[in-house]
Order: sequence, then structure tokens, then C-alpha cells
Amino acid sequence: MLKSFFETVLFASRWLLLPFFVALVIALVALIAKVSLRAYELATKLPTMSEEDAILGALGVVDLTLSASLIVLVVFSTYSNFVARVKPQESWPAWMFGIDYAELKLKLIASIVAISSIKMLEVFMNVDHESDRALGWQMGMFGAFVGAALLLSIADALAHWSAPKSH
Repeated sequence: MLKSFFETVLFASRWLLLPFFVALVIALVALIAKVSLRAYELATKLPTMSEEDAILGALGVVDLTLSASLIVLVVFSTYSNFVARVKPQESWPAWMFGIDYAELKLKLIASIVAISSIKMLEVFMNVDHESDRALGWQMGMFGAFVGAALLLSIADALAHWSAPKSH
């Protein structure tokens, strides 16, 4: 009786994740506002903007786009994996709810590496205005993300390789 009640409470506690999903949607709206401002700035300053500034502006838009995509990926896949299965409608892409936890980890780290790559490009495009210390930290963080991605990929490959095969 007590065990059953406790398990029911534990199972129901997954719904406590909902405020986190709301916060992620709010973060997505904030990124929409930021990308809108960035696009407005690009459009209004384009005639006087240098090529380098245009590239930096475009990289900023790419960075915000990848970050927003990461939020969408996290919201849909974690909701489906941890809170409740969603019955997709015909017009919804299959990837929205078909990502398991292992795939999610790989997609997350790949997205983080892509975002940090964009940041590195921005830093290198603006290298004259960066201190050696800042460059060192940027490269160190990028290396850490790439290293983590490689280790996670190797661990995932080893897990799949050593898993028993079903016929």
C-alpha cells in the first residue's frame, strides 16, 4: 500500500517539469526578440556596414538560430521521453517525438559544438579586439566541447557495439 502510493507520487512528479518547459518557451520568445533586433540592425546598417561586420552579423543570426533549434529539440524530446508520450499529428515532423535519450544526448552535444564553433568564428573574425586570455578561454571551451562530443560518441558506439544483437 505505502509502496504503491509512493510509486504513484514519484510517477506523477514528472509533471513538475512543466514550469521548466514554460521557461524554455519564454527563452525561445526572448531569442525571437533578439534575432529580430539583430535582423533590424543588419538591415538598417547594411549600406554603411563593412563586409566583416556583415559576416559577424550573419554569424550572430546563425548562433541565435542554432540556440533556438536546441531549445525546440530539448522541449519536444524531453517532454516526450520524461513527461508524456505525444500522439503526433500528420503534419508534424517525425523527429519531434521520436528521439530517445541516447539520441538526444548526441544531438545536444553536436548542437553545443556547432554553437561554440559559431562563437569561435565570431571571435576569430574580431581577433584584433580580443585579448590573448579571452582567446585562450574560447579555444579551451571549444576544445572541451569537442572532446566531450568525441567521448560521448565513442561511448555510444561502444554501447551499441557491445549490446546483444536481436534477430
